[in-house]
Amino acid sequence: MRRRDVLMGAAATAALPFAALAQPSQNRVLKMVPQANLTSVDPIWTTANITRNHGYMVFDTLYGMTADFQPTPQMAAGHVSDDGGRSITITLRDGLRFHDGEPVRAIDCTTSLTRWMKRSPSGQKLASFVEALEALDDKRLRFRLKAPFPLLFSALAQVSNSPPFIMPERLARTDAFTQLREVVGSGPFRFLPGEFNSGSLVAYAKNEAYVPVPTGTPSLTAGPKIVHFDRVELQIITDAATSAAALQQGEIDWYEQPPPEIQTLLRRNRNVAISAIDPLPLTGVMRFNHLHEPFNNKKLRQALLPAIDQSDFMSAIVGPDPSLYKTGVGMFTPGTPLANTAGLEPLTGPRSLDRARALMREAGYTDQPMRLIGPTDILAPSAMTQVGADLFKRLGFNLDAAFSDWGTVVQRRTSKEPVDKGGWSVLFTSFSSFDFVDPSAHFPLRGNGASAWNGWPTIPRLEELRDAWFVAPDLAAQQAIAREIQTVAMDEVPYIPVGAYTSLTALRSNLVDRVSGLALFWGIRRA
Repeated sequence: MRRRDVLMGAAATAALPFAALAQPSQNRVLKMVPQANLTSVDPIWTTANITRNHGYMVFDTLYGMTADFQPTPQMAAGHVSDDGGRSITITLRDGLRFHDGEPVRAIDCTTSLTRWMKRSPSGQKLASFVEALEALDDKRLRFRLKAPFPLLFSALAQVSNSPPFIMPERLARTDAFTQLREVVGSGPFRFLPGEFNSGSLVAYAKNEAYVPVPTGTPSLTAGPKIVHFDRVELQIITDAATSAAALQQGEIDWYEQPPPEIQTLLRRNRNVAISAIDPLPLTGVMRFNHLHEPFNNKKLRQALLPAIDQSDFMSAIVGPDPSLYKTGVGMFTPGTPLANTAGLEPLTGPRSLDRARALMREAGYTDQPMRLIGPTDILAPSAMTQVGADLFKRLGFNLDAAFSDWGTVVQRRTSKEPVDKGGWSVLFTSFSSFDFVDPSAHFPLRGNGASAWNGWPTIPRLEELRDAWFVAPDLAAQQAIAREIQTVAMDEVPYIPVGAYTSLTALRSNLVDRVSGLALFWGIRRA
C-alpha cells in the first residue's frame, strides 16, 4: 500500500490520542500545529523558523518591514539624522512595557542590538559601521556611524533570521552564543513558561498592555499588531494524519505545513482553506561542513553539481505539481530583483550521476566517511534529506545517515567536531523568501569562517563582494554585484541550492485577515 493511501485513510478515521484535542476550539483560543517543535526560545541564537515565529509573538522590533520591503517605525516613534547621516537618533514610542511590567528603555534597545549584531549577517555588517551605540536617556538611542549606512533601517526591520528583537537589558547581556532560557518581551503575546512542554505544547496569552502602532495597515511585520485571540496554543503533533483529522473536525484551527498528500484530502473539506503562507517561494539548500573531510575539499563539493536535479528535491516537498516549485534556482529568491542565472550552468545543464562519480574520483574521494544529519518530523528538510540520502548512496559515498527530530538537528548542526567525534558533513534545510532576497541577511552566503553560519566556509571573495553590495549606488550596481556573488558561490560551493517551493498552509475557513509572509498571529480573526 502506498504511503499516500495510508495517510489519507488514517486522516479520515484517526481516533485522536491527545486529550487537548478532544474539546472543540474556543472562540477566543487559536490552536495551531506548527511546522516544527520549538526547542530553543532564543531567536538570536538559532535561525530555526519556528523560533523566529515564536520571537515575533513575544518580542517587538524598533522598525517593521512591509510586504514590499519598506522599513517603517514600530517601537520607534521616529528618528532624526544629523552629520550627513553619521548620527541617527531614534526616539521610542510612549507606553512601551515589557511583560514583567518594566518600561522599555533605550538601554534595553542598545544592549539588545549589540547582542544581535554579533549573530545576524546584516547586524555584523552594521557593527562595522558603528563607532558608538548609546542610550542618550530612557527614550532616545543614538547610532554614531563611521560613515553613512543607507540600509540601517532595513537592518533594524530585518525579517530574516535572526530579527533584531528588543528584550530587557538583563537578558540582552547574555553572550550571543549562549541560549537564553527566559523569555520576556514587549510584543503582542506573553510566553507562558509554566505550560511549555517541548514536543507537546507551547502556549501564549494576549498581552493586554500592548500598545499597537496607531497608524498604518498591517503588512508583514509592519503596521498595527492587533490581536483578536486571548490565547494561542502551538500543539506539537508530528503525525500528519492526526493533524489533518483534528483540523477537519475543528479541534485545531491551523495546520501550518501539511504534506502534499494531506493537502489533497483537505481540499475536499469546505471548512478548510489552503493558501500560500508566503507569496514568494522558499529555497532549499544542501549545506556542507567546510571544516572537516570530506567536504572541506572544494572539488568534491563541485563534483556533486551534475548530480543535483532540483525537481527531485522540490517534488518530494510539494508533490508533482510543477506550479508549486521552481528549478534553475540560484542564490537569491526567485522573482526578486537580485535573482539571476549567472554561473548556474553546472546546475542547469544535463544531469549525470556518471559525470559526478568521475569528478568525485578526480577530487580524490576514497571512501572517507560522511554523515548526513536530518529530521524526520518537519516536512521540507525531512523530504530533502531523504532524497539526498538516496543520492549519496547512488553516488557511492560512505554514508552515515543520522535522522532525528528537528530540535536535535538544530542543536547538532552547531557542532564543529569531526565526524568521528559526533560532528556532521552535510544537511538540508530551507529558508524563507526574506532570507535570500539580498546579501544583507543571507546566512548561507557568508564566507567569514568561524563567524559564518553552521558549515563555516572561508571565502574572502564573497565577503569582498558583499561589502561592495552594501555601498552600491543603485539597483543596477547591486544586480551586477549579485551576479558576481552567484558566480563565485557556484565555484566555491558554500552550499548547493536544490530548488524553491511554495509553502502551503491550511486553516479553518472561518479564519480571515491572516497577515501573509510567515506564521503571524496578529490580524487573524474568526469571521
